[in-house]
Amino acid sequence: MPPRFPATPHSLADTVAHAIRQQLIHGELRAGQHLSENTLSQQLDISRNTLREAFRILMKEGLLRHEPNRGVSVAVPSMADIIDIYRVRRLIECQALEKAWPLHPAHKAMQQAVAQGQAATQAKDWRSVGSANMAFHAAIVALSDSPRLSVMFEHLAAELRLAFSLLDDPEYLHAPYVELNTRLLQLFMDGQASAAAQNLESYLVQSERMVLAVYARQIN
Repeated sequence: MPPRFPATPHSLADTVAHAIRQQLIHGELRAGQHLSENTLSQQLDISRNTLREAFRILMKEGLLRHEPNRGVSVAVPSMADIIDIYRVRRLIECQALEKAWPLHPAHKAMQQAVAQGQAATQAKDWRSVGSANMAFHAAIVALSDSPRLSVMFEHLAAELRLAFSLLDDPEYLHAPYVELNTRLLQLFMDGQASAAAQNLESYLVQSERMVLAVYARQIN
């Protein structure tokens, strides 16, 4: 998938950081993966100096890390990181869903993400199912009409996808949420925002437990 740049980037380095963040969100880069300056600078058609600036932005966000004599690699989230990510997700997403107007324009992005998840499930393209799930939750956050929360969620989604990349069974991880997202969308479109928010909270608790359980097995 080609990088999707923000409409009004602050600088070229910010634009490049956004592109790499999107690669993380879409599962194109995995936790612990070494990043080649030569490959990425050619792929994004930028200078190495610009790429290094973007790397510094992403290192401040905790998405990349630099080790002497080894260069830059994708960060590996800890269990504590995962717990904190889900805590923030519950605070942001449940409120956004409960308080939103059912005909908010973001509902179209929710519908599109559900359709993409269903199509990817039929194709057994589990990485794309995961990407559709990230898009669905980004659309929920967009219901809040807060650019700051949407930017925050982009960072959270990148970290969360890194945790997902450590797991060996993407079908087990992603498949259940296609039906759950469909159910949430239906509740929301039916005007049952409070019920949708309650379902989302239970959904996120279930997701957190699943990710932590599988993650614990991976690192033991």
